[in-house]
Amino acid sequence: MVGVPPSGFVPPPYPQDRLDALKRTADALPGGVIDCSVGNPVDPIPEIARTALVAASGGGNTYPPTIGTPDLRDAAAAWLERRTGAVVDPGREVIACIGTKELVASLPRHLALRDPSRDTILYPAVAYPTYEMGATLAGLRAVPVPMHANWHLDLDAIEPADAARALVLWLNYPGNPTSTVAGPAEMTRTVEWGRERGVIIASDECYLEFPGEGETQGTAVATGTEGVLAVHSVSKRSNLAGFRAGFVAGDPAIVGYLGEVRKHAGLMVPGPVQAAAAAVLADDEHVLAQRARYAKRRGLMLEGLARHGLVHDGGPGLFYLWLRSTDDLDAWSIAAHLAEAAGTVVAPGDLYGAAGERHARLALTQPDARLELALERLDAAART
Repeated sequence: MVGVPPSGFVPPPYPQDRLDALKRTADALPGGVIDCSVGNPVDPIPEIARTALVAASGGGNTYPPTIGTPDLRDAAAAWLERRTGAVVDPGREVIACIGTKELVASLPRHLALRDPSRDTILYPAVAYPTYEMGATLAGLRAVPVPMHANWHLDLDAIEPADAARALVLWLNYPGNPTSTVAGPAEMTRTVEWGRERGVIIASDECYLEFPGEGETQGTAVATGTEGVLAVHSVSKRSNLAGFRAGFVAGDPAIVGYLGEVRKHAGLMVPGPVQAAAAAVLADDEHVLAQRARYAKRRGLMLEGLARHGLVHDGGPGLFYLWLRSTDDLDAWSIAAHLAEAAGTVVAPGDLYGAAGERHARLALTQPDARLELALERLDAAART
């Protein structure tokens, strides 16, 4: 009957929409809300991206190649080799994607069509919510993988029956929300686990440029591309979140299949945006500057928040702090305290899984002056 609500899937509240009340509380302070709940870059777009975008804008009257222009795929492969030592064939093992979120959300459905014999998506128990949602949207089982106390995956805890049914195991290092970094040896072990069981390893590596000083973040394709997909984006690396451009590299049979499916679905990155993405992937100087910004902010907030019993309980990655209260507050109490006292919004950890219920994620994506204001407010509130 027209107008009767369907009895099928009803989308749950979007995680960030649950923070509206906290944002109103924080915004009531003089100077307004300081929103550290979303990893939304605020720093300048690299000039080389603007230049490339304008130069390519005249070609915006034609459809761009869904799999990515040769320039973009060449730049992606060259960057991956330059940054990690991994060698991929840009003609067979790289395709473009519209940022990474749409790839993460759509991948389970597309791969399930390719191999309907497996019905399970494995993902970290504390993780970016879209890994689980992608499985749900595909009508597949979403099974969280337990984590060690240091927020690394506990592969030994995966039930053999789940591994036998698994189509994909998602990785995310440096991790969102925990900032955990996995070196080459750990990445290799995980890839080998997948190959032994016929499980595709899908590695979301969009924070690869920000592992922390002296840290080495491995890539899943370092030991070859068989059974592996590595997903990358210029959103965080180059402050181009609004451009929506990224790429996936890996197993040529899987990448080729995804390229054909995406052609039918019309999943295209605009041509001028592809030109901008190729330009920034060929340049490392702006990334060094961005890395220094995040390192400075991390140091500032680590020290300032520790004065108030909020300590980072995650890894060395530069993009997020994974905060725990020394007073053993739960996630929403931490978030409420920061909204009320500091006018600062953070994301309660249970938005990323039940195991995050005593943590909160703070994104270091605010200008230095705003982060300093947050700490000044917190200091002032502690004195009253």
